Amino acid sequence: MNKCSLALSLALLAPALGWAAPNPRLVIPEFAGLAQKATESVTITLDPALLAMAGRFLDGNDPQDAATKEIIKGLRGIYVRSYTFDKDSAYQQADIDAVRAQLSAPGWNRFVKTHSRKTRADVDIYIMVDNNQAIGLALIASEPRQFTIVNIIGAIDLDKLHKLEGQFGVPKLDIDLSKSPASGAQK
Repeated sequence: MNKCSLALSLALLAPALGWAAPNPRLVIPEFAGLAQKATESVTITLDPALLAMAGRFLDGNDPQDAATKEIIKGLRGIYVRSYTFDKDSAYQQADIDAVRAQLSAPGWNRFVKTHSRKTRADVDIYIMVDNNQAIGLALIASEPRQFTIVNIIGAIDLDKLHKLEGQFGVPKLDIDLSKSPASGAQK
């Protein structure tokens, strides 16, 4: 077997051997039944084509729009599901846990974890790094009457990511990711 054939064989076997690049895209359910019970719901699915289209609507002369345009240039997707209910426990914790379980896959690292016993609110932020570059981010925020799941895919500059808060359905969390060292992330 020559070197070219060996390289091609290894490339074809790489996914089966677990050598493939990690996949930062989460499988997020549509939560159709929950959307009907919610007082407010947000479903955002921005694939690369829609992100490019959204970028064209941003004003390059406005500093905030220009910064947002720069951030989304390297992204391949933004996926958001957010639901607010008028009573506690309107959703099953298993709905959230099914998405959270995907974040135990190789490559994902918990970046931020907050918990409030008083408000029964939890926020978990995970990041996926490949070759020293953040390629995926997942946020799961839950409290008794609301939950939000955000999955951002692509080249992510953590120092600039907070500028997406409040845009494209990404919630405002007032968490400064640039002050949390990625190297110290724990699962």
